[in-house]
Amino acid sequence: MKADLTDLEKVTQRINEYFEGIHNADAEKLRNVFDPNAHLQAPSLRLTLDEWLQRVVNRAVPSATNQRFDYRIISIDLSGEQAMAKVECPLLGNFYIDFLSLLKEDSRWRIVNKMYAHAPLDYQPILITGE
Repeated sequence: MKADLTDLEKVTQRINEYFEGIHNADAEKLRNVFDPNAHLQAPSLRLTLDEWLQRVVNRAVPSATNQRFDYRIISIDLSGEQAMAKVECPLLGNFYIDFLSLLKEDSRWRIVNKMYAHAPLDYQPILITGE
């Protein structure tokens, strides 16, 4: 019998499902990853989940254009039933940094907020922690 996954493993699994969903433009997979009331925000842009999913399915599909699957988790900060993940998303000639907020509700982790923006050309991940 397989042991239960830890919360960190579950959050990591959920983020990998997010990567698969955006790489394959899979709206149903993404809908399952996000809370229905999730906020999706970029500089000068605020979208509902449905508005964002519409953009995902109407753009080029990264997997169909032979884009490499180079998404990466930079960090995950887990505290009880909340988590914050910083991820890299090279997507269709752009390089995005996403900050994903997740909550655990009814034993299930879901993304409740996504902030994303183009990374600067000289981007280097920096992690600052308290002393």
